[in-house]
Amino acid sequence: MSLYRDRGVVLRTYRMGEADRVVVFLTEHHGKVRAVAKGVRRTQSRFGARLEPLSHVVLLMWHGRGELDIVNQAEVVDHFRLVREELGRMAQGLSMLEAVDQLAQEGKADAALYSMLVGALRALSDPALDPTLVPAAFFLKALVLEGAAPMLDACGSCGRPDTEVELVAFDLVEGGALCRACRRGRPMSEDALILMRRILGGELGATLREVAPDGSAEVVELATGAMESHLDRRLRTVRTTTGL
Repeated sequence: MSLYRDRGVVLRTYRMGEADRVVVFLTEHHGKVRAVAKGVRRTQSRFGARLEPLSHVVLLMWHGRGELDIVNQAEVVDHFRLVREELGRMAQGLSMLEAVDQLAQEGKADAALYSMLVGALRALSDPALDPTLVPAAFFLKALVLEGAAPMLDACGSCGRPDTEVELVAFDLVEGGALCRACRRGRPMSEDALILMRRILGGELGATLREVAPDGSAEVVELATGAMESHLDRRLRTVRTTTGL
């Protein structure tokens, strides 16, 4: 067995035996890791709430021969308290965790995805920022990281630029924005197109400082649908809390 230290975000947990719990982390240097937190379900457990979903922690873990590592120590970096205290923000945070759980690979480091998730959770917990677009922006940027960036300046089907055609629909399977001749998937307004371009064009910080800019609700639906299309599965957290 070998001992290692890393930082990670708790994605989900599930029971194991009478007192233990398996914790799934996205770590900075080891990718997705599943580890046993022994005795964590006992009331006197030294881990307590440190290993609940949404927690950002510094970990000391044992890596053995089996599929599961063992949590030796866990110290909290950030609880993201505001996210936990507001039901809407918590649902948004959990939707990002669910997507990351599907995107990340066990044992394969993905520092960019880890950094992006921590940054998104910090934005979601910042009272100075409007949380509406945080998950949508995270989904869109994660698609870029996955090599599945949506085309937004030309038709994803015929390839004609927006200087020649009007982009009126969106379908990630077809490549992103679509012109009238090629339209399928979801209708898309000009406001939503502009907003997605801002998010992916380096204006995310300024966008989040605005309160629900025009097209926000539409971008939330489009980005969620795009992530689900990429994952080839529904995001249960989104559908059960928002009714999308």
